[in-house]
Amino acid sequence: MNAFAAIVGLTVRLALGGRGGGALVGLVFYLAVVTVVPFAIGPDLNLLSRIGPAVLWIGALLASLLVVDRLFGDDRDDGSLDLLMLSDIPLELVVLAKAMGAWLATGLPLALASPFFGLLLGMEPRALATTTATLLAGTPALTLIGTLGAALMAAIGRGGVMIAVLVLPFTIPVLIFGVSAAASANLANAPFVTPFLLLAALSLVSLVVAPVAAAAALRSGGE
Repeated sequence: MNAFAAIVGLTVRLALGGRGGGALVGLVFYLAVVTVVPFAIGPDLNLLSRIGPAVLWIGALLASLLVVDRLFGDDRDDGSLDLLMLSDIPLELVVLAKAMGAWLATGLPLALASPFFGLLLGMEPRALATTTATLLAGTPALTLIGTLGAALMAAIGRGGVMIAVLVLPFTIPVLIFGVSAAASANLANAPFVTPFLLLAALSLVSLVVAPVAAAAALRSGGE
């Protein structure tokens, strides 16, 4: 357990102080997406508030994929990945620890920043609350899916935009249920509980499947 917590803490520190600004890049990118939309659409606050949840979710999705690029790449390059694979800790737990650290450094700040960024879109308090709740429930799934993509890219020695191309289709269900639940604040008869529970279920399924699949990809790349 101490080793698991150490890997989580190290991943958080590396993400916050990484090259190019680390996790801060995700927040800056998120803010850029949110601020560009009003310029593109125009000063229609009613329209901006209606599409606000979707804009926040798309921004969070792209930002979360942006910052998992080097989650395993740096470990592969400096040889520490080989040491982790040879350690007494199951590789699945190592992957889970790194994914948890990545979420704490990137996914959680993105979710917590969404109410402030939502104000730029003229969103109402209820819409801000529902969007924040859905991001807290859904960003773990985004991070875990991105972790799987990072493991696959590390196994084949690639990275960059290839991760987004690879894992983006698998994030679509998360995006659909996240936006559906968040948009219920703006639609009178739209349900919140059902898509929110499905969103949480996707995060739980990812919590089980992604570490196992990512560990298998890393092992195959090390052979």
